Amino acid sequence: MPYATGTLRDPTQVRAFDPAAVTGRRLTPPAAGGPAHIWLLHAERHRAAVVRAAPQVLDAQERARAAALRVPTDRECYLATHLGLRLLLGAYLGAEPARVPLTRWACPLCGGPHGRPGVVGDPLHYSLSHSGGLGLLAFAAVPVGVDVEAVPSPAAVAEAAEALHPRERDELALLPPTARPRAFARAWVRKEAYLKGLGVGLAESPASCYVGTGTEPAGTDRSWLLTDVPVGRGAAGAVAERTAPVSAAGRRDEGT
Repeated sequence: MPYATGTLRDPTQVRAFDPAAVTGRRLTPPAAGGPAHIWLLHAERHRAAVVRAAPQVLDAQERARAAALRVPTDRECYLATHLGLRLLLGAYLGAEPARVPLTRWACPLCGGPHGRPGVVGDPLHYSLSHSGGLGLLAFAAVPVGVDVEAVPSPAAVAEAAEALHPRERDELALLPPTARPRAFARAWVRKEAYLKGLGVGLAESPASCYVGTGTEPAGTDRSWLLTDVPVGRGAAGAVAERTAPVSAAGRRDEGT
């Protein structure tokens, strides 16, 4: 399942999230045919806002999922990113953040209610990811997927390399050991962004699609645009945007 590729997204096009700057504001949604809006969030910078607003803005399911996370920093990042999601959706849609009705598309593989997340009525597409204290959010007029991950350790790369496409494993083997963690991270976030955009996530084997481990994504088909997103040292990010028409699919109301 290949796709078209873009070069590294211009850092000036990655918006820094600030709760105070978007709360109560109206933002212009991404235009049809235009690029996705990408927002980068640093969880530790918004602790006070999360403590103050999350109990009122997040729904019971979101709060329960956060509470189930055992690592405090993971819980903090989840809460900050989901609060950011609702605040930004509220600003884009002119709605109360807590009242934005979230839904899930049907899974394209099995038809179950666990596909790509969305908003009831489909006024705007979105995707979010959080890892290592960072949250990455994408909003678009078309289906979109985004992923951010901390660069793994060399030992973790050695263990997880089998999840890559055979060509990507060959590429990693040609690199010096010190270069493999960042190359693996580049490939992994591209895969997750693309598979999340499709709505299948890791239910589809990440080894099934070739995205490349180099400094630019690899691909040829024009139905998806895959672009790396600069998120700072120690992490990698990517966004996948649908460029071809997508058929309607069933979905049900459900928190994300």
